[in-house]
Amino acid sequence: MARDGRTTRGEAGPVTPDAPRGATQPPEPATQPIPVASGAPTERVERRREPADAPVPGDRRERRAAARRGPTRGWVVAGVAAAVALVTAVGIAACGTSSDGGGDAGGAPVAPAASEFWVDPASSAARQVEAWRAEGRSDEATALEKIARQPVAIWPTGETGGVEGEVAGVVSQARAAGRTPVLTAYNIPNRDCGLYSSGGAENEDAYREWLGAFARGMGGNRAVVILEPDALPQTLTNCEGEGEQEGREELLAEAVRTLTRAGGEVYIDAGNPGFVTNVDELAGGLRTSGVGEAAGFALNVSNFMTTDQVRAYGDRVSDAVGGARYVIDTSRNGNGSYEGPEQPTWCNPPGRALGAPPTRDTGSPRVAAFLWVKEPGDSDGDCRGAPAAGEFWPQYALDLANNTPGD
Repeated sequence: MARDGRTTRGEAGPVTPDAPRGATQPPEPATQPIPVASGAPTERVERRREPADAPVPGDRRERRAAARRGPTRGWVVAGVAAAVALVTAVGIAACGTSSDGGGDAGGAPVAPAASEFWVDPASSAARQVEAWRAEGRSDEATALEKIARQPVAIWPTGETGGVEGEVAGVVSQARAAGRTPVLTAYNIPNRDCGLYSSGGAENEDAYREWLGAFARGMGGNRAVVILEPDALPQTLTNCEGEGEQEGREELLAEAVRTLTRAGGEVYIDAGNPGFVTNVDELAGGLRTSGVGEAAGFALNVSNFMTTDQVRAYGDRVSDAVGGARYVIDTSRNGNGSYEGPEQPTWCNPPGRALGAPPTRDTGSPRVAAFLWVKEPGDSDGDCRGAPAAGEFWPQYALDLANNTPGD
């Protein structure tokens, strides 16, 4: 599944890719952060995308990273820790103004949900809440808080020169807040088989260099890492006619080892029930990709399939790989997959809803966590009046929130 949420060719039927306000004090993380390794940077590095070269004007990923880091520069880690600790104590997260859509402060910042996982105070949804409040659109702002207060995975830049600083910035803020960050490593060579989310590292050596920078940014601190959405499933399906990715499973195994040593709780992406239907084949790919050294595997990333569907499939895969645990992306699966007549079914389908909020309390010993790997509201592509893939679409986010029961 591409990050843009499209259905990968070869999937069955209408399969599409990818809570109450929390208490004022978040619970203790399930696992304490690993102490920062010696030599880790003491200064908070800005979460820049391309510090060595100016970003391409209009680049969406750079604008979103800039929006998250806000207008303030040059903070030191100690200052961040003190500021975040103070904010957490009163049950709010500070929202910085945005360079691409945020407005002036229009009310109290969004209170993060009580969760082990870190909530980005400058997420797209949080900035939209702030902007709508400033415009007097209080009903819409309140509805969108269903998304803004939940932890969502961060997808760091694919630029080797920028990834270490961005990951370090996320990890330092999460550590100061006493929470665990969720990161998505998405930069494998020939990413998405050259299709909608094409790109990635130029070659295997460049990818190893990028992984090393990613790992240095983690600095020995605990982080959940979703490893390379689509990479293994596409390899097993020969990239849908684009040629088998030779050596990709071994490269994923290297990534597992590198990120695990850096403090990562690594889950190898394994697609969804409609992607690789041969469970034995998927299990073999997972074993070669290092699932035995990883925390487990990930399912339903950027997809809409119901949690029950995914769990039935996930348990079969788990049985085939010796009981490995897995995580499920529940960000947009509240109403399941779209089965209406409008095409394409994968692209910003109408009538969808938010799924279960991120939590370790899944009710199943096999399911390590429900996570929001894709940010609800991120466009799947320029269909149904939406912006380009990856852009935050406020109206779609609002529809997801309004279609979800509860406050």
